[in-house]
Amino acid sequence: MKLRTISIGALALFFIASGINHFVNPHTYLAMMPDWLPRHEAMNVISGAAEIAGGLGVLIRRLRRLAGWGLMDLLIAVFPANIHTALHGWPGVNIPRWLLWLRLPVQPLLMIWVWWTAIRPDSRPVAMA
Repeated sequence: MKLRTISIGALALFFIASGINHFVNPHTYLAMMPDWLPRHEAMNVISGAAEIAGGLGVLIRRLRRLAGWGLMDLLIAVFPANIHTALHGWPGVNIPRWLLWLRLPVQPLLMIWVWWTAIRPDSRPVAMA
């Protein structure tokens, strides 16, 4: 099995599981949101649904690139919440502050993973669905 095929499955699983977790453990995500962001509950539902849709989308060859761009947009959109968490802590989650700062570089790494797996122009389509 090719590395990219494995990456497609892993990326899909990662985002689908993360999206489902928005509905199973909403308090975790709500606690990260800055006060200036309106309608926390709605934003949690939207971001969870977007993660699930993006994860499913990368599994479908015709939708893979579009899903990849959607996941990129989502990763950019949620980055302010990660910065807010690093600056102010994560209420209800006992994680050292230095680890919250260490989480920030994960976002660009996730973006690279999405780009390499779903968007890059030099990649040939992988038949998964």
